[in-house]
Amino acid sequence: MKRTLIRAAAMSAAALLVLAGCTATGDSTANEASAPNYHSEGGAAERDPLDDPQSTFAVDVDTASYGYARRVIGEGNLPDPTMVRPEEFVNAFDQDYPEPRGDGFAVYTDGARPPAAHHADSDLRIMRVGLQTRSESDRRRPDATLTFVVDVSGSMAEPGRLDLVRDALHTLVDQLRPSDSVAIVAFSTKARVLREMTRVSEREDLHAAIDRLRVDASTNLDAGLTLGYRVARDGFREGTSNRVIVLSDGLANTGSTSAATILAKVREEAAKQIALLGVGVGSDYGDALMEQLADGGDGFAVYVSELDQARDVFVNRLPATLEVRALDAKVQVTFDSRTVTDYKLIGYENRAVADQDFRDDGVDGGEVGPGHSVTALYAVRLREGADLGAEVARARVRWLDPTTRSPSEAAGVVTVSDLDRGFEAATPRFTVDYVAAYLAESLRGGDAAISRADLLRIAERAADRTEDPAVRDLADMVRRVSELD
Repeated sequence: MKRTLIRAAAMSAAALLVLAGCTATGDSTANEASAPNYHSEGGAAERDPLDDPQSTFAVDVDTASYGYARRVIGEGNLPDPTMVRPEEFVNAFDQDYPEPRGDGFAVYTDGARPPAAHHADSDLRIMRVGLQTRSESDRRRPDATLTFVVDVSGSMAEPGRLDLVRDALHTLVDQLRPSDSVAIVAFSTKARVLREMTRVSEREDLHAAIDRLRVDASTNLDAGLTLGYRVARDGFREGTSNRVIVLSDGLANTGSTSAATILAKVREEAAKQIALLGVGVGSDYGDALMEQLADGGDGFAVYVSELDQARDVFVNRLPATLEVRALDAKVQVTFDSRTVTDYKLIGYENRAVADQDFRDDGVDGGEVGPGHSVTALYAVRLREGADLGAEVARARVRWLDPTTRSPSEAAGVVTVSDLDRGFEAATPRFTVDYVAAYLAESLRGGDAAISRADLLRIAERAADRTEDPAVRDLADMVRRVSELD
């Protein structure tokens, strides 16, 4: 029975390993506890639209921060504040945005007054900007050319690490088409090729290579990625989805452990149309390194700790597909200083893009697949007496067509009336986003605008309204955190 459950979760995990995500940049040393100042300050500062009317960032579909925090809190501890990213908490949950008819994005905007328990002046509003891509079509997806770079260092011996990875790869090989291709690289102190790029029609050879994954010595992630990209480059196939997928706890301790050094190699290969996806595992997890590598490699990072969590993340939340809807997607929200006194974007600090680079298609944005939603929340303070019909902000998203690389844009407008509803009248998913964002803010020592007891009450109501097990888990997280106070 246990083997069956692991297989089921592994099948869920396999679905995600063929997804693409988001990019950003960042240079720091791997596994250091240091982080940008916004962590210690509890997030980005409030902005005056007279001085800085535009907020620009790359879209993000990462969820690793939420997944890891969920595990740590479940074990009775609080996560390291530097590992808490509010946007990843918010984007870990399903939304109910309308889908566009064609490729690209639909833009959805709404908002509400904060709940009565939120300590704020009467002019504060919570504004939501949502993006949605169309779900998977019936058209044939491109073939997959996947290179798996698997951590087999000693730290991967912890139950639930390498065993889940191994079963996930077995399941993935069974699911892929005969015309897809897979290569397998293992790394510990050194890296070695267990299987060069092989068509999935030769499944038995691939299964045999997966079975040779065994725990070894130290973690030389640099060596693993260097060899993995060499194998991916040698096996590169035009017209297919070429991906390197690194499965690791991210605890690099041998060879180059500098994120900047490893990132330089990753970015060079990403420019050759080989995206990097990071799948994190283990109770001790090098979050900073895994996130930076995935972002720098035009990919994304997720974290897996439990079988049911893997099933939810890899099957229910994200579609199992290689098709891409939008490349280099960026969002720019322009606030009207006649209506807004100040605003604050909750999260996305390390996804920031210079305002002038919004329409520079040479600047990286996010890569988004079918059926994905992206959500950003703003705390907005309105001018006293603002007219209900006055414009608060204009949200615009820009992306490139995956095939032609031609740019497109879509936009939505937010008025004062859009933000004037009471919190109790807001949609259930809006309240979920609020809970996720402000739980994250409190965990990173930031906005204490609402007590955890009041946040728990809102979370439990949201769980009842949505009847979503994932939201029930969120409410349970809030409860556990409240008990740790």
